[in-house]
Amino acid sequence: MRKLLNTLYVTQPDTYLALDGENVVIRKDNEELMRLPLHNLEGIVVFGYTGASPALMGACASRGIDLCFLTPSGRFLARVSGEIRGNVLLRHRQHQIYDNEKESLAIAKNMIAGKVYNARWVLERALRDHEMRVDASLLKTTSQSLKQSITNAYECIDLDQLRGVEGSAAERYFSVFDQLILQNKEFFAYRERSRRPPLDPINALLSFAYVLLAKETASALEAVGLDPYMGFLHRGRPGRPSLALDLMEELRPVIADRFVLTLINRKEVVADGFETKENGAVLLKDGARQTVLRAWQTRKQEPITHPFLEEKIAWGLVPHSQALLLARYLREDIDEYPPFMWK
Repeated sequence: MRKLLNTLYVTQPDTYLALDGENVVIRKDNEELMRLPLHNLEGIVVFGYTGASPALMGACASRGIDLCFLTPSGRFLARVSGEIRGNVLLRHRQHQIYDNEKESLAIAKNMIAGKVYNARWVLERALRDHEMRVDASLLKTTSQSLKQSITNAYECIDLDQLRGVEGSAAERYFSVFDQLILQNKEFFAYRERSRRPPLDPINALLSFAYVLLAKETASALEAVGLDPYMGFLHRGRPGRPSLALDLMEELRPVIADRFVLTLINRKEVVADGFETKENGAVLLKDGARQTVLRAWQTRKQEPITHPFLEEKIAWGLVPHSQALLLARYLREDIDEYPPFMWK
């Protein structure tokens, strides 16, 4: 269990939530694990299927406390929302910003600056930990180039210019990505980014990790009452969770990319875990996919200290913390959206 920005996250499996007076009580196997006064909470997010009592659902609805249910892996299931909670106003504000390029640009700049900062950090971490095994000069040069891209992002005057800065920075980052692969380089050699379909094993892993991250980011936005389909950098398109794609930009390098590199460098995935289709698409076999999913769940439980909140949370709650901060910004509770910049 974790209380973050007045939202209670229940991540322990097989727990049941009940109401006792003015308190939410969390139980497991008839044992009380925690109780918190409802008046201290703005929301409750439950990862799992065990559920909550009708009395608690009614109390949350009447008090304007969002009670949100996600699967153990983080996929959105449902939300119980009270009448007095301002989700309609929050979404209305989101729509206003969507229609105003200047306001959209202000948020998008921070998200892209966060992405480039984190990409640079991935390179700097490789230099620190494996300087003798990588081309240090090449990584240092690329890192300095990415540092300039952060400045360029903040100087952009429109969204198209910002997309150009992001694309150029991503191209430079991925041009040295092969340097970060330290094991089985012949099989996992990285040449270029290929998406639909992925044309080599590392692109297959990256695409799969991005899908997992996108789903969890969309669920996090749903949990705080935002519309995951109306973005600020990625514009609205039927069937595309544009705001989820916006929010995950800053998280790609430190959550998805580092996760894939860890899988390869620790030899958790190997050559026989992939298959090549007739059209050249490279896909994960079922066994390898299960290995990746188990490792993803383990990774989500690892603790970190959030660089902005300065609180200890699990990696799996990072999308939720950022969704909460974005909602806080839209409600004008904070002056600026703070991107996740890992230190």
